[in-house]
Amino acid sequence: MRSRKIERIFTADVPRVFDEHARSYDKLVGVNPGYHDHLRLSVRRMGLPGRGVGLRLLDIGCGTGASTAALLDAAPEAEIIAVDASWEMLAEAKRKIWPARVRFVLGTVEELDQAKITGPFDGILAAYLLRNLGDRNAALRLFRELLKPGAPLAVHDYSVRDSLRSRMIWTAVCWAIIIPLSRIRTGSSDLYRYLWRSVLGFDGVIALSARMRAVGFADVRAQTVPGWQHSIVHTFLGRRPGGDPPPDDDVTPPTGIPIRG
Repeated sequence: MRSRKIERIFTADVPRVFDEHARSYDKLVGVNPGYHDHLRLSVRRMGLPGRGVGLRLLDIGCGTGASTAALLDAAPEAEIIAVDASWEMLAEAKRKIWPARVRFVLGTVEELDQAKITGPFDGILAAYLLRNLGDRNAALRLFRELLKPGAPLAVHDYSVRDSLRSRMIWTAVCWAIIIPLSRIRTGSSDLYRYLWRSVLGFDGVIALSARMRAVGFADVRAQTVPGWQHSIVHTFLGRRPGGDPPPDDDVTPPTGIPIRG
């Protein structure tokens, strides 16, 4: 019953269920080959310059800090504000060692202003977040407004709708490995059954790229990752119009076929 409720009410129930699974979350993602490497790849594709000196970055939906660590790896001198709606996931993140330039804040996308999270930012990373939001267009518009002109947004997420092969691989891996393992490790598979369903229902690569262009992002492109998650996990890149795009040599070459706006 819980998994059906989560599927219907994204914003109300997902943070609570992440609270329940927070202590086991890092162990479960740790057995996912490439999980941390793929986050670092998405951040490198943002083309953040100069080790992040003078940059102010937003990690929205930071969870236990894996995406924050990826930003820090690419931009160790940047100020990073990491936000999540799950108190327990943030508690797990805060248990790790971070430089003073990294700050964790409890908040939802809809209430960033109440959490005193304001722009402008030199880059935004949204990893495994957009899929869980009820109004994706509103969230993307907000991210655009929070960015400086010319600054990048990276949406890192699963997207399988455009490929029957990707949907089949995703379903097979979920039901053969992810869901049984979560039940063994935590005694509950509700979050990971929700993960399986939410990925199948999420935008395809073409639709999400079009959505980003429609809300005002420029230079939109999608790139996948290597390994078994090729054509399953993607980086969706766009930038707020205005300013200068990063030099070509600051951007990691595409893995797979880019979709350009």
